[in-house]
Amino acid sequence: MPRRSYDQYCAIARALDAIGDRWTLLIVRELLAGPRRYTDLHADLPGVSTDVLASRLREMERDGLVTRRPLAAGGAANAYELTSHGRELLPVLAALAAWGGPALDDRRPTDAVRAHWFAIPLMARLRPLAAEHRGVLEVRLPEGAFHLLLSDGQLAYRDGPVEWADARLALDADTCRALAAGTLTAEDAVAAGRLAVTGDTALADAVRGPAALTRS
Repeated sequence: MPRRSYDQYCAIARALDAIGDRWTLLIVRELLAGPRRYTDLHADLPGVSTDVLASRLREMERDGLVTRRPLAAGGAANAYELTSHGRELLPVLAALAAWGGPALDDRRPTDAVRAHWFAIPLMARLRPLAAEHRGVLEVRLPEGAFHLLLSDGQLAYRDGPVEWADARLALDADTCRALAAGTLTAEDAVAAGRLAVTGDTALADAVRGPAALTRS
């Protein structure tokens, strides 16, 4: 079935023609963490049907947002990954996270949560650190872990823990949300026992410092 279009000569309308369907931007959110298998995507997108997920991925391939590659030479299993065009949506998702953050008040009983869903909001708060430091920062929540890669002013994130990190943060989802929103500083969170920072590196010291994760 052909995709419906707004048929408007407008940049916003053209963008929504490509990414305005339900689930598309959340698939981008998942793939910003790196290549994912179909089964991994389905597991971290609770509520999406297999038919809808397959349809969205086909459309995103057609639009040049994602591509497929074999997980191993000669293997039948594939991984989906963002193209450079798809990765350009990171600032869009960061803006949406900033706009939608105030709606994350009390977690509803029906709300699913994954640790790496906090990565993009937290990256915006950590961007000044990335301008001055390089390294790997692991963030561990009760729901799981993700890690951030800081290099030459750039930030990227990956799902899951990492064997070696320059600094490790341990906190809960509410604390991570407050840090990302700028309503809590890292210094105050450490003092209150809500955040533990480990690591004997310049990056770890910077995270602990009063200039890191300051209030908005």
